Amino acid sequence: MQLSQNKKIYFASDQHLGAPTAELSFPREQKFVAWLDEVKYDAEAIFLLGDLFDFWFEYKTVVPKGFVRVLGKLAEIRDSGIPIYFFVGNHDLWMSDYFEKELNIPVYHTNKEFVFNNKKFLIGHGDGLGPGDKGYKRMKKVFKNPFSKWIFRWLHPDVGMQLGHYLSVKNKLISGDEDVKFLGEEKEWLVLYAKRKLETQHFDYFIFGHRHLPMQIEVGENSQYINLGDWIGYFTYGVFDGTSFELKKFK
Repeated sequence: MQLSQNKKIYFASDQHLGAPTAELSFPREQKFVAWLDEVKYDAEAIFLLGDLFDFWFEYKTVVPKGFVRVLGKLAEIRDSGIPIYFFVGNHDLWMSDYFEKELNIPVYHTNKEFVFNNKKFLIGHGDGLGPGDKGYKRMKKVFKNPFSKWIFRWLHPDVGMQLGHYLSVKNKLISGDEDVKFLGEEKEWLVLYAKRKLETQHFDYFIFGHRHLPMQIEVGENSQYINLGDWIGYFTYGVFDGTSFELKKFK
């Protein structure tokens, strides 16, 4: 993709709409919709890097109740011709084809490479990457197994959605205070992952979410790791103007 004059690419992650309750997350949804309204005027493309919802499951004919403002805004922006790309996170990993069929937004379940203005990007949510966290990696394999989804689908939607939301909040899948502390460059697992990738392939930018902590770290010569933060405490997002990448805070 080559950016048009005065156009930008925007990145955001970890809105966790619905947590801890629909009522308490509603102001966040309004704020995120206001951000979408602002960036649509000069957006060449918009990337959403997962955990838009605190829990999401698609039955064959049923999708979760609520979130009509953000879904409507995404539909409006996409219908205007602006590409939107969605990467599933650990909260919405059971997303299927609703976004693709209803909103014409492609959904990615793994990292994907992009090239913008001859700059190479590796983009994804970031969960399960790098060393350590073996328990979560095993759990993710179980959750992504088609049999697990088939079993869950047999629950009535009223029961399934309530159970999924309860477990999402109960297990602190929404980041707690201890999860948003900088571990140090030598211990940040996504920094280590980026450095390992650079041993075999160059990327100008590694763009991830998941950590809920805004970060912009040099990981190699002409290479940066960026974590987008979240829309719970930071309200941060990323912007690429064709030349450089910047983290900004939406006020």
